[in-house]
Amino acid sequence: MVLFALYALAPLAWLLINASKTQQSMFDSFGLWFSGKFALLDNLHQVLTYDGGIYVRWLANTILYVVVGAGGATVLATLAGYGLAKYDFPGKRAVFATVLGAIAIPGTALAVPTFLMFSQLHLTNTIWAVIVPSLVSPFGLYLVWVYALDAVPTEILEAARIDGSGELRTFLTIGLRLLTPGVVTVALFAVVATWNNYFLPLIMLNDPNLFPLTIGLQQWNLRATGVNATPIYNLVIAGSLLAIVPVVAIFLSLQRYWQSGLAAGSVKA
Repeated sequence: MVLFALYALAPLAWLLINASKTQQSMFDSFGLWFSGKFALLDNLHQVLTYDGGIYVRWLANTILYVVVGAGGATVLATLAGYGLAKYDFPGKRAVFATVLGAIAIPGTALAVPTFLMFSQLHLTNTIWAVIVPSLVSPFGLYLVWVYALDAVPTEILEAARIDGSGELRTFLTIGLRLLTPGVVTVALFAVVATWNNYFLPLIMLNDPNLFPLTIGLQQWNLRATGVNATPIYNLVIAGSLLAIVPVVAIFLSLQRYWQSGLAAGSVKA
């Protein structure tokens, strides 16, 4: 556990330490120790104001992609997973096989066909080129499906139906509450995947005003490697540090929903 913790925290420590250094001291000192002037606040100010404040636009784009894309993926996965777990209908086995097959296909293998399809629809270089593919989460659907099989006892749903509750009301008042830990898990997976999405925006977008943080920071990094370019590695590192803060905040705020046994004792053996 100690070795695993060091492996996981060492890059974060390196990022935090070097984000507090100036451009010069970053190359003149050991990467895992503070040196020179403490320039964290100055670096963050430059990140937010550099190139007309484009970083703020990238951050807003990323939040938009996460809220609409990851949020929509969570909603669709929850509805579909619950329905597949608690209802029987013709073709259910075929749907199960399709979902498993979709999970097995890596996203990079579908990137080029997705680009060609969106190009035919004239949706490339728009926000929909990033949002629409993000709405599909086969793994999230499968996760909700498996979780709902045990987390939502059928006896509780039948009791609600006997009391006159409709299917939608039963789902919203009973099923959704029992599914909360699974839904939160799917949401976190979707948020992280969308926030860190790189390859799809890379091939879909060419307008800097539509870039997410992943593409924007990479553009800054490439801009610093030109023949006559001025290195801005301190801004890239400080921007990367600022980019992970919302994800950490989301994890810390949602972890309280990871509870088990919400329905314990609700069904008599």
